[in-house]
Amino acid sequence: MKTILKMKLVIKHKFIEMKSKYFRPLCLLIVLVMLFNCKQNNKTISEGTIQKEKPAVKLPNIISYTTEGMEFNGPDTIPSGWNSISYQNNSEETHFLVFEKYPEGITIDSTRAQVFPVFDKGMTLINEGNAEAGFNAFNDLPAWFFKVAFTGGVGLVSPKETAVSTIKLDPGNYLIECYVKMPNGKFHSVMGMCKAVTVTEEQSETKEPTSTLTVDISSEKGIVFNPNISSGDLIIKVNFIDQKLHEHFLGHDVNLVKLDTNANLEDLNAWMSWTNPKGLIGPVPEGIRFLGGVQEMPEGHTGYFNVTLTEGVYAFVSEVPDAKVKNMLQVFAVQRK
Repeated sequence: MKTILKMKLVIKHKFIEMKSKYFRPLCLLIVLVMLFNCKQNNKTISEGTIQKEKPAVKLPNIISYTTEGMEFNGPDTIPSGWNSISYQNNSEETHFLVFEKYPEGITIDSTRAQVFPVFDKGMTLINEGNAEAGFNAFNDLPAWFFKVAFTGGVGLVSPKETAVSTIKLDPGNYLIECYVKMPNGKFHSVMGMCKAVTVTEEQSETKEPTSTLTVDISSEKGIVFNPNISSGDLIIKVNFIDQKLHEHFLGHDVNLVKLDTNANLEDLNAWMSWTNPKGLIGPVPEGIRFLGGVQEMPEGHTGYFNVTLTEGVYAFVSEVPDAKVKNMLQVFAVQRK
């Protein structure tokens, strides 16, 4: 329309100059032609109104969970397929959120009655200095426990941080829990930090993300990735090349941590195993800030997590005993883009 107004001014100017009696019909003709072309080219003018633009592409659905103390607040029913899980840790403790798929017929009540008491008893004995009796207590775990499928989730998240992970879930009954330990050695799950979640047959609209960095993890090579990383927003893809039960009865995962200048890698390495009386317990060692990751998944599975990196020193670390020896504690520097 600016073009039309400009042309009108030009026409007016020419009219004054030429003062021709034949110009007025020509002016009207030019204006009508231009209006017609404008309508044909843009196809947005209809009966004097502007047509609405097509709706923007729908963003992936976000499944949100929050923690204020020792609980998970969020939905107890979610769709199957790819799901982006946002976990906001508003508490004063470090937590994570892992999805555990139950065998048929097992419920959260089964876990509370047959699993939590065993781990509580074993950990109490270990904390008292009787490690042998503590590990023997784990022989009382029910056979079905070893059929539970750990299917990913959000890695360790420090207080007042929010992390997002994207994982693929099959229909079924799940438990989400956090088994970080309180300063007195009690597991968070024993204190009530667990929740039953049903994954329905209904398919999620979320699509598999496109990654900007790939991390491979395996029991043979540990954590492998390209360490040339610049600051900014990243979507990190985690490939579980294999999976195995480590000395703490669990598999490996990938967590991202930012290291301050006072961080001690030996302290971090020791802290990453719950079987250590001083491990996986609040508070975390000084200079350590967890930014999420992807919880344990079966062999061949893939998960993603989102993170915004600033310039500094970071590490990928797995929650396993002796992560450093297993090549599952890898430090890297992020350069400013």
